[in-house]
Amino acid sequence: MSIDFLREAESLRPRLTEIREALHRNPEIGDHEYKTAELIEHVLFSLGVPHRRVLDTGIIARIDGTKPGRHCAIRSDIDALPVTEATGCGFASQNPGVMHACGHDVHMTSALGAAMILNAHREDLCGNVTFLFQPNEEGDGGAKRMIDAGALEGVDAVFGVHVDPALPAGTVGVKYGPFYAASATWRVNVIGKSSHGAQRDKGIDSIEAAAHIVPKILAIPGGVVSAGTIHAGTANNILAGNCELTGIIRTYGMSERSRMCSELEARCVETAAKFGAKCECVITDSCPGIVNNNDSLTSMLERTARQTLGDERVKVIEEPLFISEDFGYFIMAKTGCFYHVGAGSSYPLHSDKFLPVPEAYITAGAVHSAIAMQYNSTIQD
Repeated sequence: MSIDFLREAESLRPRLTEIREALHRNPEIGDHEYKTAELIEHVLFSLGVPHRRVLDTGIIARIDGTKPGRHCAIRSDIDALPVTEATGCGFASQNPGVMHACGHDVHMTSALGAAMILNAHREDLCGNVTFLFQPNEEGDGGAKRMIDAGALEGVDAVFGVHVDPALPAGTVGVKYGPFYAASATWRVNVIGKSSHGAQRDKGIDSIEAAAHIVPKILAIPGGVVSAGTIHAGTANNILAGNCELTGIIRTYGMSERSRMCSELEARCVETAAKFGAKCECVITDSCPGIVNNNDSLTSMLERTARQTLGDERVKVIEEPLFISEDFGYFIMAKTGCFYHVGAGSSYPLHSDKFLPVPEAYITAGAVHSAIAMQYNSTIQD
């Protein structure tokens, strides 16, 4: 039986739009996605799809086909960002200071759309499809904790998607090899000595030292270093004894991340010492990056997307990105492929005006369904 996955997804537009708007109106910060999880469960209950909670707000659901085959998973992150929405849309966030500014509402809607399509065609489905609704992607990362909770039990490969403002609505972007950056968060405490502001010679100005540290670490080659916060001082006439800086390192690959972390600490200590200050550096590995390292699987996704959408709606992404995402843990644990779907928005990710168009979840829902069917029915090498 030949299934027109795009037509099937399009037929679900009213229901998927209702789901997306409900999710968008009720965004929640990582590990607090209680209302979000209830909304997802409500849809799964209506489909009769078995599911269970993990990590309080994570959900693992599974559809069993009627024919033998492989077992793939489709993953969606579910958390939102601490952003005050400024889209002005009719379904804007009702939670002050919280917004789906990274498109996770679209990711969830896409996965639920795929669940609807695959559940309706269980008689044609080989093997099993697991749906992973993962909490706290934006925070300390829920992917590894999902894996530790048994999310990948029996799974052979994992697929995931992210909205992309650089792609036109209704298109898909496929990337071979390195895709997203590995990351590490850092916190540097510059320790000086307080004194009266009029007697600088009697103190050590931690702010001055920190001001020279920032350009030094931003210039580290091989990746991107960002300084996100700086906190120091208690009054305008007191030399600050301590100044805390925080930020993130992003690199292509974990070995390069290790080198840059060491370089950041060395530059901080060396620069602070020039002002008589000391440094305490705490650097914590974060996302491992995303590398689509299974070319045959990425090729299968590309072919399937072209068959589903048409050649003109599938692009091959040439350059890797310096953004981070914890989906890489799934690929490292099993195998898999991550791809992009056009957001149809002129605003960037994490903007208070970022609002993907409906074509994003229609397109991704169709491709999710198609690749699950294709992968599960393919004889393993």
